This record gives sequence, structure tokens and C-alpha cells, in this order.
Amino acid sequence: MIPIRHIVIQEQQLKKLNADVWSTHFVNGVLIDKGNRDAIKVRYRGGHTREYAKKSYEIVSGGKTYHLNADYDDPSMIRNALSFRFFQLIGVPSPQTEHFQLKLNGETKGVYLEIESVDKNFFRQRQISAQSLFYAVDDDANFELFHPEKNKRKTSMFKGYEQIMGVSNEKIELSAFISQINKLTSKPLFTYLQSNLDVDNYLRWLAGAVFTGNFDGFDQNYAIYRHKPTKLYRIIPWDYEGTWGRNCYGKACGSDLVRIKGYNGLTNKLMEFPSVRLRYKQILTSILQTTFTLNQLSPIIEHLHGTIAPYMLKDHNRKWSYSKFKGEPEFIQNYVKERRTIISKELEKL
Repeated sequence: MIPIRHIVIQEQQLKKLNADVWSTHFVNGVLIDKGNRDAIKVRYRGGHTREYAKKSYEIVSGGKTYHLNADYDDPSMIRNALSFRFFQLIGVPSPQTEHFQLKLNGETKGVYLEIESVDKNFFRQRQISAQSLFYAVDDDANFELFHPEKNKRKTSMFKGYEQIMGVSNEKIELSAFISQINKLTSKPLFTYLQSNLDVDNYLRWLAGAVFTGNFDGFDQNYAIYRHKPTKLYRIIPWDYEGTWGRNCYGKACGSDLVRIKGYNGLTNKLMEFPSVRLRYKQILTSILQTTFTLNQLSPIIEHLHGTIAPYMLKDHNRKWSYSKFKGEPEFIQNYVKERRTIISKELEKL
């Protein structure tokens, strides 16, 4: 059984919500969950997905934020959930997820995925002391001086980020960090990186994006926070719908789309140092031997898929057919097999 969550929005508020799907403003509503009724704030969320028939929502209830993802482009409906489970297995804190059925004003909207928000509550739950938090909201968050496609120098090193937590000075600190990693070279750069970046966390996050094949995960779709006790920057993954052999529109993209070092300026700088490359190679090898295996992943894939299968059959708001959904476990398992071979070969050249 997956739970049913019922959102009730009065007609006037619903008209306001639908007047502009790109609006960042919330409207008032009520969430009925397990017999409890709670006043909530609701708005649409996402990028290109806001114009889809089945939309994603962000709700605030009791001071906590929840992301209700339609995962409309993903024929499996499990890629986000599977990716975050995988990150947890390799030692990178990532959002908890839960599938559920959504009703809006009595109308069934189908299967959704609730994704835990990365915010103060996220850190509190894990007893992590964070002094600042930023979302990488677009591909300007590539840790470089230039825009990745326009080849124009950025007007600010903060471009691509949105501050979520921390005093205003933290924005200047992050900008200075990006500026310094592009200015320094050789030993001064190595010393600076060790003093300002949790290198082990970064390499594990990088490995997670590489194994899952998230092409968009290196220069956006992540959260970066500053760990208060150590003053080091750490990274948390976000938005992993376009993974495991499909892109963010659900199109099959092959198992070799993402190279072993990913794509951003910070990784390029780190890989200049033999000791970092060796550590990265050790992390990749360990994950390949213990976690990124069919023995480890198949039970998770089959459990996630099997749990929602009866409800997906009745979900008529989906982009993909049920027969496509049924074939997704095999598709993802084939990706794992192929990706293992590709990474094993690339490891020899690292």
C-alpha cells in the first residue's frame, strides 16, 4: 500500500495558482493525510515541467517544506528515489523519498514522489551543523569564471546559485571560493582546496553523479553547504530524474553519456593532483565492488517498482504507457551492467 494524500484548495485560490504556473507565490490550502487536516501553502515547482499536464508541487506544512514530484518524464517513476538511495549507500547525505497517491479537490492525480527538502530540517534530522546553504539552480553553477555555453565571463561568481541559509556575508564567501579556485595553481591551490572543501565528500558526490549518469548533475541540480565545525564546503545531490540511462526528458541516452570525471571546473582543478586522483580511483573501485552491483541494486529497483506498479496501472495522467513502465527494471539493470563495464575500463586510464 502507498499512502493517499489529499490537497484541498478553494476555487478562488486555485484560480490564482493556475493564473501563472511560473509564479513563485504560494496559495492557501489544506492537506488531509492519515485523517489529519493541516493548513498548508502550495505552489507549482520545477522547470520545463510546469507546463505539463501532470504538475509537481511544493507545499509548506508546519514550517516544513515538501516537494511533491510528478516525475512526469521518467517512465519508471523511480529514478529520483533510486538515485538518492544509492547516494545514501555510498556515504553522501541525500533526501528521503516516499511514493504516494495524490488527490486534488477529490480528483485523483496519480502516483507522486515526495522528496524531502534540503533545508534546516534536513540538517537537523541528520545532526549536521551547517552555517550556510545554497542551491545550484542553473548551469552557471559550474565552478568556473565563464558561462558554460556562451563563453562569456560571468558578471558575478555567485551566478547560478540561490542562497537558502546563512548570513548575507556567506554569499561573498562562496563567490570568493569560486574565484580563488580559478586564480590559484599548484601547491597554493591544493592547500586552499584542503582548507575549504571536504574533498572526500566531493569525490563521493562526484562518483554518485558519474555512476548514475546524471549529465546535468555537475553544474546544477546540487546543493552546497558550509559545515560549521570545519568551515568546509560539502555537496548534496538534487534532481536525479534524468539518470540510469535516460535523460531529463525520459529519452534513452546510452550508458556512456557521462565521462568518469564529470563536467565542471572544480573537478578539473582537483584532478590535477595525483593524490586526489588516487583517492577518487579508490572510491570508484570500492563502489564498483560493493554498491554499484546488480546484487545490491536489483532488490531496491524491484521493491520501488513493485510497490507502485498496481497504482501506475490506474494512473492515466502519465506521459508513458504502462508497458513502458513494466520494462523499466530490466532497462535500469541493463544500464548497471553496461555502466560497470564502461567505468571499469575508464578506471584504467584515471
